[in-house]
Amino acid sequence: MTNQADNPIARRAEFLPFSPPSLTELEVDAVVDTLRSNWITTGPKTKRFEQEFADFLGVPVALALNSCTAGLHLALAALDMGPGDEVITTPITFAASVNVIEHVGATPVLADVEPDTLNISPQAVEAAITPRTRALMPVHYTGHPVDMQPLLELARLHNLRIIEDAAHAFPAAYNGQKIGGIGDFTAFSFYATKNLTTGEGGMLTGDPDLLDRARILSLHGMSKDAWKRYDHNGSWYYEIVEPGYKYNMTDIQAALGLVQLARIETLQQRRREVVAAYNAAFGALAEAECPVTRSNVDHAYHLYPLRLNLEKLSLDRAQFINELRERNIGSSVHFIPIHSHPYYQHKYAWQPNDFPVAWREYQRLVSLPLHPGLTDDDVQAVINAVVDIVERFKC
Repeated sequence: MTNQADNPIARRAEFLPFSPPSLTELEVDAVVDTLRSNWITTGPKTKRFEQEFADFLGVPVALALNSCTAGLHLALAALDMGPGDEVITTPITFAASVNVIEHVGATPVLADVEPDTLNISPQAVEAAITPRTRALMPVHYTGHPVDMQPLLELARLHNLRIIEDAAHAFPAAYNGQKIGGIGDFTAFSFYATKNLTTGEGGMLTGDPDLLDRARILSLHGMSKDAWKRYDHNGSWYYEIVEPGYKYNMTDIQAALGLVQLARIETLQQRRREVVAAYNAAFGALAEAECPVTRSNVDHAYHLYPLRLNLEKLSLDRAQFINELRERNIGSSVHFIPIHSHPYYQHKYAWQPNDFPVAWREYQRLVSLPLHPGLTDDDVQAVINAVVDIVERFKC
């Protein structure tokens, strides 16, 4: 370990945020135009955003919502998932993926992850299927698509539905097919940190007939939406056909989304450049592992999870993050495994080593800054910080 007293820390003058949104005057102008249009809730821009998003993915239809969580919930509800049903998903995801299973009264069942991508393991899924299993909910972790073909085969064999959590996976592809048109439903996130942002928001794609029901459920269970009721060609009359929810997207959000969608290739190109620079710098480090990209996928590069080889370092993951912070570099961890959270741990008696790959890898994960706003100097600052920490604390 380097003598730190003789080697002071190089600290950035300003803090480098982990993942701020990438917004320009184009987005500002689009929002202002919406504000001046006298229509700010679900309306023409939301409809246009749905159509352009569906066209981009090559799918028949899309439903704009206020979050990816809403999309996952609606997918379960539209498929009539409920008490007595089991839905298999991954322990390496944000809590929303599992919370929605609880919301409909179904039972979440976890299956461990593959050690390279940290995506749900098809072999673990197969072992977890029971007569009560009704759906699979794969999560495309960090933007790397799940190995979907084995899951599709399991779904056919056992008559299961597939609901994809693609919060990280726009735009990504698996075996040449864009994520969004593979499972029965796919839910996307447009949260502030995502590759395409509307501040808060999401999109649901899927079978058109199933999506029709999800659309009704997304706005109180009304047979007509608010735009159709209040447009000059609309009617005041509506019917409640199911007790639905309040999950619609606004035109203010859609205005952001339309501009972001038009810019997505430029935004993605910068993400790819940053990932390439990180991989080149960290690939030779014995004390860390770069994320993998399998040859049959197009990675969305939403996150860059560096894995620390802790046995080669004299500090733990928490100390590593503190060292980054000391150098004014933001970072995060994705994710705290579902089975370690108190609610789920207590309800299902899950123990850390019930899913050993997820638990082991979680303890050495650090997500580094990855967003289109990073300058070359920013990227070099992150690289310098990681290399410096490794040099100071390697065994």
